[in-house]
Amino acid sequence: MNFKAIRTPLILAAGVAIGISLATSQGVLAKKEEAHALPVEDLQTFVEIMNRVKADYVEDVSDKELLENAIRGMLAGLDPHSAYLDDEEFRDITVATSGKFGGLGIEVQLQNGWIRVVAPIDDTPAAKAGIQPGDFIIKIEETPVKGMTLTEAVKQMRGEPGTKLTVTMVRDGTAAPFELTLERAIISVSSVRGRILEPGIGYIRVSTFSSSTGDSLITEVNKLKQEADGELKGLVLDLRNNPGGVLNAAVEVSDAFLHKGAIVSIKGRETGNGRDFNATPGDLLDGRPMVVLVNGGSASASEIVAGALQDHHRGVLVGTKTFGKGSVQTIMPLRNEAAIKLTTARYYTPNGRSIQAEGIDPDVTVAAVTVTRNDRAVNPAQVSEAQLRNRLEATVGEETDGAAGNNDADDNASETLVERDYALYESLNLLKGLIIVGKRG
Repeated sequence: MNFKAIRTPLILAAGVAIGISLATSQGVLAKKEEAHALPVEDLQTFVEIMNRVKADYVEDVSDKELLENAIRGMLAGLDPHSAYLDDEEFRDITVATSGKFGGLGIEVQLQNGWIRVVAPIDDTPAAKAGIQPGDFIIKIEETPVKGMTLTEAVKQMRGEPGTKLTVTMVRDGTAAPFELTLERAIISVSSVRGRILEPGIGYIRVSTFSSSTGDSLITEVNKLKQEADGELKGLVLDLRNNPGGVLNAAVEVSDAFLHKGAIVSIKGRETGNGRDFNATPGDLLDGRPMVVLVNGGSASASEIVAGALQDHHRGVLVGTKTFGKGSVQTIMPLRNEAAIKLTTARYYTPNGRSIQAEGIDPDVTVAAVTVTRNDRAVNPAQVSEAQLRNRLEATVGEETDGAAGNNDADDNASETLVERDYALYESLNLLKGLIIVGKRG
């Protein structure tokens, strides 16, 4: 598939670049001049406070430190996603969006002064330790996170691979905080993985959206086609606990399954300050049915894909409501090799829905439950021929042995999946139903 060229590398869990056009209306220009006028009296108050701190604070504080703290406070007070990035943090976020970085492998945000887990990334120390979306980090080592900026907390959680870090967590439903000790590692994110669930039915897991996700998805779907003798009957696309990432990748993943129409639109404060992304001809599955798995850890770029496929009736969404991050951040480099990450717009699904603080409701709600087998449970109403007295035994020519053996194998496989991943089990059943309906139609 030929994807539409997108010139600027865009970050959605981290930011997006948007061109700002100059308005020609005199009224709009007058408003802009008024908005850009320096608040001299307020700035004088700021300088007075800064001078008093320098003169009377218990310890010496440099001008640079005071100004940087003021900038961080100004941006942090706007919303949970705007932030100041010093030169080191700016380099880190650039590396992170390329799909390889050091740390614990966890996407976090600041909420009411605490560090909230958006989602752990697959196959990382955070995921292996059992960290879950919605968990709160209240201490990093022995330092409470209350009062920290998000940038400060992230910096403390990063470190040399092989070193250990203890975090204190709070989880809904647990009686008391608990500690986890994790070993930092180089996080090389394989953002797309796939396998065959049943003959002709594929499964694709997208764990994050990095710059290579679009190409990796196409490669993985083509591999599944080969394993399915050249044709897939249907596909489960798993976006659970995917915290987002690069906007370009979300557009490419959506475009891979859409033949035409809008994918997402971005709208800023000013009229005309926006951007539309549309699908290009071609569908990797040629219209065959899809089920899209989502949950509360599906955020940002994941919600773009889920919203686009839902609005175009291209896939059935299964799971629980998504996270609800529908804002866009712009990474703006500064002259001192630092940058600011500033919320500049909201994004909208093809039907014009804003996801910000709302999330996307699935078409079929499947709660996160654990199914366990009870081998001792007996239903007295369930009686088979084999349990009856004086029954006839099967003979060699009655075809019962082979059929029964296959059914037992299928039942065992189904029991394994339903115990391991109930939502995926239900998605597979739904997808098989869609395939049957499609054949009859």
